[in-house]
Amino acid sequence: MSHQVKIYSTSSCVYCVKAKDFFKNNNVEYQEFNVSTDASAREEMINTSGQMAVPVIDIDGKIIVGFDESAMKGALGL
Repeated sequence: MSHQVKIYSTSSCVYCVKAKDFFKNNNVEYQEFNVSTDASAREEMINTSGQMAVPVIDIDGKIIVGFDESAMKGALGL
């Protein structure tokens, strides 16, 4: 099953890297938005999640703040 996965991240965020590694290891395709360089993505992230911190992960419209592997597995049905 295909999921709509977005991750809002920065290049210096350790938990963003962990989340992207998790996606790669589980063959999950995702779109990445670097909020340190992309102002419109930053605005979208804040409007969607109410958060200023990264990562913010959007899986099929379910917002997960931070690296929460069990929440990510649940949202992806893994």
